[in-house]
Amino acid sequence: MKKEITISELAKLMGVSVHQIRYFEEKGILFPSYIDENQYRMYSINEMYRLAHILLLRKVGLSVQSIRVWKDEGMPDDMQRLLVQSVSKMKVEIDRLQKLSNFICKVLDENERYGQEADSFRVTQRDPLVLSSWFETDIETELDARMLVQQGDTLPALFEADIHYVYEGGRRVMLCTEVHDTEGDMVLPAGEYLSYHFSLHGEEGLEQHFNQFQTFADSSSLILTGPQILVEKSYLSLFTQESIHYELLARIDRNGIGAAKREEIQ
Repeated sequence: MKKEITISELAKLMGVSVHQIRYFEEKGILFPSYIDENQYRMYSINEMYRLAHILLLRKVGLSVQSIRVWKDEGMPDDMQRLLVQSVSKMKVEIDRLQKLSNFICKVLDENERYGQEADSFRVTQRDPLVLSSWFETDIETELDARMLVQQGDTLPALFEADIHYVYEGGRRVMLCTEVHDTEGDMVLPAGEYLSYHFSLHGEEGLEQHFNQFQTFADSSSLILTGPQILVEKSYLSLFTQESIHYELLARIDRNGIGAAKREEIQ
């Protein structure tokens, strides 16, 4: 009985496909011990260990090209360098996956809290928010694709980033995105904010919701200060594709509330 085994036996023994073994042969990193008279590729225990070695290197992140170069020309120091590079790449990928996981959790959390509610008002305590300006437009101008492409390559990831429309009075509105670890262009201070969540099929009806926002603040004796911020939460549309979800924010002036009450007493 032959001591060598066929490619299908090797594949079954090592838990890989025949196609993968043939691929390694095409790339020049694994060859059969010999080809018998029936044209069967035959593999000895040496090739089995060689394949195990290749699978380990693939598992730790080395490319087939790197394995071939190291097989032909490599020294122990070269393997040390390749493994260090592999760890570095893994750390980058781990960071990417962690950020992606955080984003998915954020989407699920916000959909649970706000996505199923209509016209919900809340008073919330918010941390400082640093914003970077994207571009400015007239309050009456409806956004279109041409307007966005004219901004060059600065288009945010629309289904990942909250788009903040900052209304500071007058006819202009500034479109901004949240930034981290940088100064940004403006900071919304920490404090109590009136928050209003709603959804629309388009931009029509926004003015009505702004009016409802102010009406609720007045009826609740809340004095609002600073800009009003309309936050477009595009990612919540993953759950209801026909609607765009918004949050309208304004900071509450507690000192102003106290002053107003003192004036009423007087």
